[in-house]
Amino acid sequence: MPDGRKSGVRSIGIEERRVRLGVRHLLAGTATASTPLDAARGVVALHATDPASVFLSVRARTGSVGVEAIEDALYEQRSLIRMLGMRRTMFVVPVELAPVIQAGCTNGIAAMQRRRYTQLLSDAGVGDGVWLKEVEDATAQALAARGEATGSQLSADEPRLRTQILMAEGKTYAARQNVTTWVLFLLAADGRIVRGRPTGSWTSSQWRWSPIQAWLPGGMGDLPAEEARVELVRRWLTSYGPATAPDLRWWTGWTAGQVKQALGALQVAEVDLDGATGLLLADDLEPVEQPEPWVALLPALDPAPMGWSQRSWYLGEHAAVLFDRSGNAGPTVWSDGRIIGGWAQRARGEVVFRLLEDVGRQTVAAVEAAADRLSGWTGTVRVVPRFRTPLERELSA
Repeated sequence: MPDGRKSGVRSIGIEERRVRLGVRHLLAGTATASTPLDAARGVVALHATDPASVFLSVRARTGSVGVEAIEDALYEQRSLIRMLGMRRTMFVVPVELAPVIQAGCTNGIAAMQRRRYTQLLSDAGVGDGVWLKEVEDATAQALAARGEATGSQLSADEPRLRTQILMAEGKTYAARQNVTTWVLFLLAADGRIVRGRPTGSWTSSQWRWSPIQAWLPGGMGDLPAEEARVELVRRWLTSYGPATAPDLRWWTGWTAGQVKQALGALQVAEVDLDGATGLLLADDLEPVEQPEPWVALLPALDPAPMGWSQRSWYLGEHAAVLFDRSGNAGPTVWSDGRIIGGWAQRARGEVVFRLLEDVGRQTVAAVEAAADRLSGWTGTVRVVPRFRTPLERELSA
């Protein structure tokens, strides 16, 4: 066909994709979540590289849920768990999904990182893989005895954690580093320990650690990697479809072969995305009902702007000011499934924004009201994104 579309294949245009994004990501007014757990399930997993983003992402999808309720879900009910996952990125995930991500993503990351740390220890003349395993086991035992501990407390129990390695020897930025971080990383990546409540506020990344059994009494289990990848793709297509295979490969961090294998185990339908081949679960081809007009202020690294590698259908021409050079999204303003601007917090906590498109008075008024509500929600807490973008820096000045 002249326009590149395949005959007999359902066509899904940009507007329908935007409707799906608003509804499936629980951002449209009638589709919002009632709990932090439901908010996380709606997007599969919440980006957690920046701790504040978890709270702001949940708040955007629930409206009325406050910091204490989110902390309760994370640290008391423990229905959510913080772990390394897709693309070697930190996420907060529904606890029932943790074994899936562990088997499908994290185990591979742990194996690769263990080889790297072992080589560094060997090169420094400190020890080998056996030495590293002994320190890990001793650290896990110390944590089990305490029940909960910081890295500093564990290094007092296990002195070998204070072993220092000279990194980047001969470089101007050479520095000595304790192996504490390495050991805790590996224990967490192996699914033996978990990051708990931070020592500071909800914006802090100074974690207390707990044995994995505090969140999952039976541990992470032993799910086959192939089975885990199939389940993760099923959930991703439900929340992010229609999308392309390159989108899925980027989001997971898998090889092309792993993506192909997982898709082959599911009933997936091809759809036309304005000339590109998109994918949907075969039982999810019906149009999603159009919601009422909506706006949202999403934090840096929110799952919506970070959900696809091919972003023009919701981002337009705004990448240069709203993303950093590594592709990390800053705070964004959304309207009906597309990004229309960015926002930031000033020193006194005021939320300010700039719209990058002419969206009409009604939408401008809705964004102003949303900014006022967000200012009230954050109160005296100042949120500064870990990865700062040009527009966020300018607005916050």
